[in-house]
Formats: sequence, C-alpha cells, structure tokens
Amino acid sequence: MTVFGVTVIYLPAYYRRREPPFQYYSLAFDLLDKQLKILGVNEPPAFLAERGDGSSPFFFTCDHASNRIPASLNNLGLGEADLQRHIAWDIGAAEVARGLSERFGATCVEQAYSRLVIDCNRPTGVHPSIATVSDNTEIPGNMSLDADQASSRAGEIFHPYHDCIGRLLDARAEAGRPTLLVAVHSFTPVYEGVSRPWHIGFAYHNYPRMARIMIEILAREADLCVGDNEPYSISDGTDYTMVAHGEKRAIPHVQIELRQDLIDTKAGQAEWVERLEVILSEGHAVLAG
Repeated sequence: MTVFGVTVIYLPAYYRRREPPFQYYSLAFDLLDKQLKILGVNEPPAFLAERGDGSSPFFFTCDHASNRIPASLNNLGLGEADLQRHIAWDIGAAEVARGLSERFGATCVEQAYSRLVIDCNRPTGVHPSIATVSDNTEIPGNMSLDADQASSRAGEIFHPYHDCIGRLLDARAEAGRPTLLVAVHSFTPVYEGVSRPWHIGFAYHNYPRMARIMIEILAREADLCVGDNEPYSISDGTDYTMVAHGEKRAIPHVQIELRQDLIDTKAGQAEWVERLEVILSEGHAVLAG
C-alpha cells in the first residue's frame, strides 16, 4: 500500500483510529526486516503528514512538534513538568505549522516524538542529537545510552521522518512542481538565564535569500524585534532539515523561529498564523518575481 507515494509497512492500531486530514504512517526504511525496539504497537509512528498532495508551493515541516515519549523509555526519567517545558518540544510551533498548512492548502510534515528522544534537526551521532543535559536539566534516560540504543531511536524515529519529507519533495520535483520549504520552530524567551528580545527570527546557512526577503518585509513593522540568524543560525554540523532537504536539493527554503510566549495560547497561534500567511505570501511573490 502507498500513501502519497510513500510505502506503508507498519500501521499500528493508533493509525486506524485517526480521522482525516491527519494520516499517521511509517516507511519501509529501517523497519522492514527488524522488530521495533522503541515504539509500541499502539503508539503513533514517527511523523504526521498532512496534505501530502497539497497544491501549494509551500511545504511546511515541524521538527520539534511533540513532547511525546515512547512508553518503553519511561519518560526518560523526567517528571511531567519538565516534559511541558521547552526542553522537550517547540511550544506552539505545531499549531502554527498546521494553521499555515490549512490556510495555504500546503503539505505539512511534523515529528511525533520529543526532541529529547532524538533531535530530528540534528545530524545523528553529533552532540546534542540525543541530549544528556538541556537548559541545565539532566536527562536521566539519555545518560548511559549505548550505540545500539541510539541506532534504534534513529531507525524508528529520525529516519522515517526525514524519509517521508524526502519522498514527498522528490515526488514534487519529479512532477515539476515548485517548492518553498519552510521549517517552523519556536524558542524560549529565556535561555540559561538570558532574556531574548526577538519576537521572530529567521535562520539560514548558504541560502539567505528568502530569510532576507522576510526580514525586509518585517522591517516595516515597528512593533517587532526581528532576528537575523538570531536566536539561532544554521550550520552543516549542527542542523539537518534545512541542510538535507533545502540546500542539498537546491530549493528555496527558510527556517522561522517564533518566541514561545507569543504562541503558547490559541489566540497567539491564530494571530501568528494570520500574520505569517500575509508575509509568506508577499515573500513568495518577491521570490518568484
């Protein structure tokens, strides 16, 4: 069976309980000849893909959409309060990405498990692909991880997520469809005791064009503090999604960073979906022109 050109080889009971427009499924990547070690049969696979055949040129990703921990990992030894913090996920980012997907009729692929299990925006094997400490908080379940355990997390969570993104982007390229790849992230207002003034930031590496366009558009809004490669920038050694799927495919791309206290409520999320719809549309028009 295929869904949006992606081979489905593992459909847990969770999938069969979902209603459109969400589809949970996993890929024939590292699971075909291997028993799952991390994910249970009633847990969702590694990602959620919405509007896989979306007609819009926009293609949204959300690497840190969820704070879910597989049951087999016992919450990584953390309490519920820590799992609600920014160390576990990008608060509000998934809701903004989904809202933009709906507004544009665009594809959106999001990660279904916490960045603390494995960070899907870090190359595997580098620090902190699987963090042992995050914002001064130790992650007990990651402290004594061996190579086989790390490989299982990558095989069941990291690779299926990126394989999905890659296959959908490849299908668009084969069909001759233009794509503007947009990664939606959020950042904590205070990190390691330091306040961050930016309301929104744009991160880039070797392709600054779309970020520069967005920054220029937002410069006319006097109420906003806009980050230019702040609070984060992108590099080959520390980032994955924009490098692997944007730069290496030579397609236009940009990473958006929203401050979490602006999108931690439904009202804030709706406000920024509306705001980003306008500036992304304008930015795309400038890019295409």
